[in-house]
Amino acid sequence: MGLNVIMMGPPGAGKGTQAERFARERGLPKISTGDMLREATREQNPVALEAKKLMDRGELVDDATIIAIVRDRLGKPDTRPGFVLDGFPRTVEQAVALDALMVERAQGPLVVIDVVVPEQELVRRLGSRRICGQCGTNAEPGKTECSKCGGALVVRADDDRQVVLERLKVYERATRPVLDHYRARPTFRVVNGAQAQGKVAEDVDRMIDDAAAAGRKSGARPVARARGMSARAAE
Repeated sequence: MGLNVIMMGPPGAGKGTQAERFARERGLPKISTGDMLREATREQNPVALEAKKLMDRGELVDDATIIAIVRDRLGKPDTRPGFVLDGFPRTVEQAVALDALMVERAQGPLVVIDVVVPEQELVRRLGSRRICGQCGTNAEPGKTECSKCGGALVVRADDDRQVVLERLKVYERATRPVLDHYRARPTFRVVNGAQAQGKVAEDVDRMIDDAAAAGRKSGARPVARARGMSARAAE
């Protein structure tokens, strides 16, 4: 059975770092919405090309488009042993569509990890975060230049304190219904992301393995027609 993980958490919680690390150590593809869009665009996927046009115009990409891109990405052979999703699902509609897709795949339970960090700590972390001004890579702690391309590090424009507070409010409003969609499942776990990074990693690993075992034991499977959406409607 596959090991299928969703890593969730607010900006600054470290979920991206943990998703990247866990995927690398377990030999699974780490998949983010941005990664999927870039890959699909390179492959001249017509749905992704249309999504890029929307983003280039500053418009939001609708759920149906994102779901179609995710469906295509999770249909690739490298996801058969499992995957780690970062940044998807962002809405309940996307979560329901993913449930339907998991029923179709029938390759193991879906583990959901919520990395929780107090707001004050998130503001502190985001205010001190740096990215490369050339390639956009997040800087490693203590680095004075980009470890990827050697470029100069800069503060992200959206890491201003007031902007950060607003981003956290938006995340809370948008994500709370998604977390509530998963919360009662035996495969849902909460991790304290305010700990040292090594301890967070230990807890993430332990809780993913525990949740996956609980899912296999209970035979937990999403309902394909949850909220009236069939597997076909998720396409």
